[in-house]
Amino acid sequence: MDYREIINDFLRQGLIKKQEINFVQIEKLTLRAQKDLIVAEANLKIDEEAVYNYAYLAMLRCGRSMIFLKGFRTTDGQQHKTVIEITRTILGKDFKTLVEKFDRMRKKRNQFTYDPSLPVSEREARNALKTARNFVQKVAQLIKKENPQRHFNF
Repeated sequence: MDYREIINDFLRQGLIKKQEINFVQIEKLTLRAQKDLIVAEANLKIDEEAVYNYAYLAMLRCGRSMIFLKGFRTTDGQQHKTVIEITRTILGKDFKTLVEKFDRMRKKRNQFTYDPSLPVSEREARNALKTARNFVQKVAQLIKKENPQRHFNF
């Protein structure tokens, strides 16, 4: 399936809906993602789970900003999964590995959120932060191409 077919399929399923592109909203999400990375970094010596969670949230916010950039928003009860699937469609094969890591992080985050006996190791936390930094930086570059008046400091 090509991009349009996939988007139309998500629209038909009611997983996304159209919305006007709002660069202020997109900028707020990407700036919050940057703050999430700072919070994750600050927690490296305190709480691995917090690092992982904030790294994931940074990616989620950037994924949402990409969806908003294309004139859509998620609407279903499984918005995190939908954000990842739409992000995969928007970003394409060049981002395949990053989006796969994003999806694995979603699953891991869900596990430790609902089962506190599943720990997050320091290595997992550091890898999550590294992945999130890479993802946020790449998404910010794409957003900047769409709206060159914005200057993100990632």
